[in-house]
Amino acid sequence: MSSQPLLPHDRTDLSSTPRRKLILTTILIPILLIGGIIFVSIKGDGIPKDELGLARYYLKGSPVIDGHIDLPEFARAVYGNNISAFDLNKPSKGHVDIPRIREGSLGAFFWSIFVECREDNGKDFLNPTFQVRDTLEQIDVSFNLIEKYSDTFAFASTSDEVEVAIKQGKVASMFGLEGGHMLGNSLGVLRTYHKLGVRYMTLTHSCNNAFADSAGIFESVEEQWGGLSKFGKSLIPEMNRLGVIVDLSHVSDKTALQALSITRAPIMLSHSAARHFNNMSRNVPDEILAKIGRGKHQVDGVVMVNFFPVFASSKPEEVDVKYIADEIEYIVEKTGKHHVGIGSDYDGIESTPKGLEDVSKYPYLFAELLKRGWTELELSLLSGGNFLRVFRGVEEVSRKLREQGWKPSLEVYEKRRDLEPIEWEG
Repeated sequence: MSSQPLLPHDRTDLSSTPRRKLILTTILIPILLIGGIIFVSIKGDGIPKDELGLARYYLKGSPVIDGHIDLPEFARAVYGNNISAFDLNKPSKGHVDIPRIREGSLGAFFWSIFVECREDNGKDFLNPTFQVRDTLEQIDVSFNLIEKYSDTFAFASTSDEVEVAIKQGKVASMFGLEGGHMLGNSLGVLRTYHKLGVRYMTLTHSCNNAFADSAGIFESVEEQWGGLSKFGKSLIPEMNRLGVIVDLSHVSDKTALQALSITRAPIMLSHSAARHFNNMSRNVPDEILAKIGRGKHQVDGVVMVNFFPVFASSKPEEVDVKYIADEIEYIVEKTGKHHVGIGSDYDGIESTPKGLEDVSKYPYLFAELLKRGWTELELSLLSGGNFLRVFRGVEEVSRKLREQGWKPSLEVYEKRRDLEPIEWEG
């Protein structure tokens, strides 16, 4: 039993779940977990007494689902997408390889599909670039790596496929798009990416785009739209219809608040740190955290905590496992334990916290939380249960909208001129 995922199979959008059902679920799951532990104990495996051993034991059943790992960008930047130039079965130059994945109990992650913002895109984002081409290449290299190491990775585009992969001992591999600038100002491109498996999109990266204003990274970006553009306000419903999770990492505060007011589906922050600890515009403020939950005027969601020390603290050299645990507990204080997850940003960050140097180190973070009194159930929510609930909620909203007859949005970026009708003389 300890080798089987303990993540509940039937979690749905808890924003619409009756409180009685939620309470029943909260009571029953620990009973099932205890039953599994007793079974393992009888078989003679024993239950570790130390926190690190116990963390590893728990993670065998509820492995980590990481919301953001930049393995595709690592392959592009370091090896020019030549997947024959490196071997993930051997130690990697980065933070991720197969031996360390197994050691750290990483059960699933979003392969971050990312290309840089470009300064030559023009004020209205109309100058031609290679961003869509480069995005497709990122998707391609991800598929190629999944196929090359198919004994380890399994592509997943639904919550059920994630669970099936984990139960089969595979690492469920999902795609997340890091920035609306990669859409080429087109909802049609979004739909095409969805068909290729993209299941979340960060509305912006470090630059504004035709849909929304960005928070920038190390300094704020001058706002262009005052949050979402008119076109961006049509993007959110289309993402809801498709079943693409709205990701609010990187976006300006106004963009986040407006997206939260429009979305019909749960949201995520795939790799964010708390602004409370470091007053950086890229970090999520308390005002946004207060909007995430299952109460009145709140939206269900999950905040997946970023490990980059430069984001986490104004004194990055001080960031260690305990510091990241402090950040997790602060977000829990603001949102509750049903709304936090892991979004490390591994392979996309230049430094890591002491004790969290790569994907093999997740158990050390969970061991620290055990020392602070977290239960097995609470750790299972953090490791992936909360994300799966959000994912299922998004899928359910998509299903309902399609049943209600929602069709693909035909909205076009108002500044485009190439789609203006011409007089047909045929």
